[in-house]
Amino acid sequence: MTRAVIDDSDWKRKYLDALREAEAEQARWNAQERVLRRIVSRLCAVGMGTDPEVDVLLQRLAESARRDSDTAELQAVAESLADSVLALDRRNPTRTLPATEAATPPEPTPPVPLAESPVAPPGEPRSAAERWSASCTVAKRLLDELDAADAPRDATDALRATLSEANEDRDLAVVLDRIGDLIAARAADVAVERTEAAAMLAQVTTRLNEMSEYLSGDSADRKAVHDAADTLNVQILSQVERLGGEVRSSTDLRALQTLVAQRLEAVSENLREFRAREARRFEDYQARSENMRLRITQLEAETHSLSQNLDLEKRRARTDPLTRVANRASFDERMKQELARWQRYRTPVCLLVWDIDHFKAVNDTHGHRAGDGLLRAVADCLSEGRRGVDLVARFGGEEFATLLVGSSLTDALKVANQTRERIAALKMHFRGTPVPVTISCGLTEVRDGDTATRVFDRADAALYRAKEQGRNRCVAE
Repeated sequence: MTRAVIDDSDWKRKYLDALREAEAEQARWNAQERVLRRIVSRLCAVGMGTDPEVDVLLQRLAESARRDSDTAELQAVAESLADSVLALDRRNPTRTLPATEAATPPEPTPPVPLAESPVAPPGEPRSAAERWSASCTVAKRLLDELDAADAPRDATDALRATLSEANEDRDLAVVLDRIGDLIAARAADVAVERTEAAAMLAQVTTRLNEMSEYLSGDSADRKAVHDAADTLNVQILSQVERLGGEVRSSTDLRALQTLVAQRLEAVSENLREFRAREARRFEDYQARSENMRLRITQLEAETHSLSQNLDLEKRRARTDPLTRVANRASFDERMKQELARWQRYRTPVCLLVWDIDHFKAVNDTHGHRAGDGLLRAVADCLSEGRRGVDLVARFGGEEFATLLVGSSLTDALKVANQTRERIAALKMHFRGTPVPVTISCGLTEVRDGDTATRVFDRADAALYRAKEQGRNRCVAE
């Protein structure tokens, strides 16, 4: 029984740890949802001033986001807004970007803090180009937030591609409508996770109550046995004392024999009653123990199954669904660990940032299915020969990152060039058409005073130089 209680304590600890992790994950999703809602409000502010009917819907959408309305209300307002924008396009079919903007995509700009979103002060007129640029900037930030929230990467990448080619309000409305769908789907996933966590907590509570009732019953049984033994002891002592008094006062041998026999019979009767009560109590104890044993066996099976499910969900949460390598969240977590380990042990750590050359051309020429196949093939090449201490992650779009632990920058450059040559040798075909594949890499090593951002920026700058120098090459910084 002691072992069962110890096992229960260990099981309880594991599930409370899992519950705390689920609550932390829930808190993270809540924080990301708040950020997304603020971005929606900013996006609404950006779009004001185009059309009175659209302005009313934008105001409604902003108010719904601020007061934490449910997804159904947000979805309804978003659909009405999309319809109004499409109607506005039909009334103004010539609304497009200036020819120079449509022909040449704007240079990417670094993200700005939410409070610095490019919104003109109230009352100041804004040009169509300014409104368009601001709207696209906020839409890109929404997509970045969805990536951070582990939304399907292929969906957000497809929306980025659509947004980069958009030149009309109609196209932007489609992107925003799809972003709304992704936000609603993520909110629904969070609700499901919350329900599953609540169900697991209820199940844990039920099992703990069963354990508590059993232990309470066991304690009550022990007290009853103790009380019964005390009662028997008092009864026997009482009979003995009475017998002693009668023996001392009796002078008739025959009467004395009769008294002794009566007292012994009373003692025997008390013992028989005690044994009968203890036999019944033992049978009840055995029945409860057997029932608890069965429940513990069932609980162990459920615990094993739930543990496997939790492990599977953790792996899914840290894995890119398309390429099956680590995702951005997993990379960020591992990068922090390696920086802390480097500070303590000074074991060399190198970061390699990869970017597939001309990936957009593959998507445009052969379609997204070919692009997905290319991403998977490159991820396999990057993972080939990877040691257990290394990490390969998809950073976003066609960009990957590799952490090499225990390798100097010189050794990392050799590994990078071997991998680059292996990727260049891939024989990719799509519907019978050869698809050439090359990749560029920028790499650096962790140094004194580095943060995760500094290391990545240095590797990213090296990657930029590799592309400037003609692509299909590796440059160390």
